[in-house]
Amino acid sequence: MQLIKVAIIGMGPRGLTVLERMLEHARTLPAGKRLQVEIFDRRPLGEGVHDSQQPDHLLINTVSSQVTMFAPSSIAGAAGQGLSLVQWARLEGYRRIGGLFCRTCVDSSEPITDADHLPRSLLGEYLAWFYNHLAQQLPSTITLNPRPHNVIDLIPRHEGYDVVLDNGEVSQVDYAVITTGHGNREPTAQDLAFSTFAVQQAPRNPHLSYFPTPYPVQDLNTIAPQATVAIQGFGLTAHDVISALTLGRGGRYVEQQGRLKYLPSGEEPGLLLFSRNCLPFASRGINQKGLTGKHVAQFFTPAAMLAQRERVLARTGSAQLDFRQDVLPLVIKEMAYAYRVAATGQPVAPESFEPSAEERAAINRILWPLDGQAFASQEDFGRFFEALVRDDLDQALKGNIGSPVKAATDVLRDTREALRVAVEFSGLTPDSHRFFVEQFNAITNRVSFGPPRQRNFEYLALREAGLIDIAGGPGAQLSMDAERGQFRIDTHYPQHTEQRYADALVIARLDAYSPLSDGAALTKNLMSRGLIQPYRNGDYHPGGIDIDADLHPLSAQGKPEKRLWAIGYPVEGQHFYTHALPRPGIASRQTLDAQRCVLGLWDSISSHSHLSFPASANDESSRSAAALSRSSS
Repeated sequence: MQLIKVAIIGMGPRGLTVLERMLEHARTLPAGKRLQVEIFDRRPLGEGVHDSQQPDHLLINTVSSQVTMFAPSSIAGAAGQGLSLVQWARLEGYRRIGGLFCRTCVDSSEPITDADHLPRSLLGEYLAWFYNHLAQQLPSTITLNPRPHNVIDLIPRHEGYDVVLDNGEVSQVDYAVITTGHGNREPTAQDLAFSTFAVQQAPRNPHLSYFPTPYPVQDLNTIAPQATVAIQGFGLTAHDVISALTLGRGGRYVEQQGRLKYLPSGEEPGLLLFSRNCLPFASRGINQKGLTGKHVAQFFTPAAMLAQRERVLARTGSAQLDFRQDVLPLVIKEMAYAYRVAATGQPVAPESFEPSAEERAAINRILWPLDGQAFASQEDFGRFFEALVRDDLDQALKGNIGSPVKAATDVLRDTREALRVAVEFSGLTPDSHRFFVEQFNAITNRVSFGPPRQRNFEYLALREAGLIDIAGGPGAQLSMDAERGQFRIDTHYPQHTEQRYADALVIARLDAYSPLSDGAALTKNLMSRGLIQPYRNGDYHPGGIDIDADLHPLSAQGKPEKRLWAIGYPVEGQHFYTHALPRPGIASRQTLDAQRCVLGLWDSISSHSHLSFPASANDESSRSAAALSRSSS
């Protein structure tokens, strides 16, 4: 029996899916081969960033019934064990009392519903359970060797890699899969300036502080109740910050006369929100489509994008699409079609459909609500902002079939595969790729991937309680005020500039992964060795590393690393929207990418008869490599 060693670098959700696909295809592992999977992750296996010990007030953005780690018809889910998150939580005895979820709730507790947004800590528990579930089902030909360390380097050798760990050990493997998840940026010039300002001005203002990231949110506990906190961002991360500084400080929400009311603890700081456009993220509409239902596209389909590419190629000699000219009109037409179906409650013949002027105006209001708007003051903009929030909540309560607005915005989620066909592997011209990533995709996130409804209801309750406000309007600018020892937010209006001041500044956004800015030692070393290179579409770098169609990273020389694969966040650039966890009954992108890695690995094992690791020499080879590393350091 020949031993093949494979490293999975990172055992969060994507590493788990690679492991699940190994189980799925274990029966086709080439005869006479035995696989040893070396798992490298400092965190509890399976959890990834979904720390099971994080505060329970941090919520998943997807309803509990639409999250699973089991692929359709998965061997791992045989014998009725293919549990979604909500099914697992119920079997574990979790119930809900108010906004809390617990195993030992009092008698007034209620069952968890399919529509609940569960704590991320609970998702972490589910992911850890899934890892153990997989480990127990693996056949004798696949064994696991967890290593609680981070990988800081991969050193190529003739047949595989030396995996260098953060404790100085070196482990030899034949193959490796990178599933490291989110990146963390190196401090930017702005980060350094804000941090230096906070330190230098501390004698003038003891509440002054800067947080380039809010995670872990426990770090925000150092913010004093007397401080005013500026939160840059309106998305899901901003809601985590708001939750940490309110619910995390002992406050609570109660329902009174059909309205949500916030009861403060007295430990909350004042909160100010601002961003580039200062627009609220739309709430998720009540799901009326079931587990697997989605809008059936009529115009914006993968086939339509392929046909469009053929037409553009024939006309221009290039297969690259211009997003604004070749893609966006079909997106808007599809949204208008869904809007009409929901508005009329009747089937609409697609062959004769053309959006009316009113429907186009409605879609424009969804995508570009600031168009045609002018604001005289911050108070004027504040009224506009609150009206957007309240109207959006009304639409969300009508559901994603009952509300024309939510039916239209759901199109952006349900046609994601058509976007992938249009965008991936330099499918767009560089200029329109930049527009897509930096403008249109940001719009998509705002209108289609917003927070649970309760977060926007909570915002209104906090505003009524006088604990939160909008610090700026469109175009708000952030600066440091040395005279006051505070951060300052300026918004320019026609007759004046309004200024708001804050003691603490929290950057509430997740970093896009880029090998040019990622702070991880592994990324830096892979770049310096030329094993990876940044993905570029012409002169535009949207993020991520360059890969080929089989998910092999491309070296600095443009050659695929045939014994190395990467999936998820590190390849977000060549790929599009690798963020979503699998949904029940749907072959997710996460699963399909993991399967491509595993089947490629199986093919490579079949074609390489060289034995790197005789089973009897396994332990000795690792000890020798570690000794060599220590002697050369």
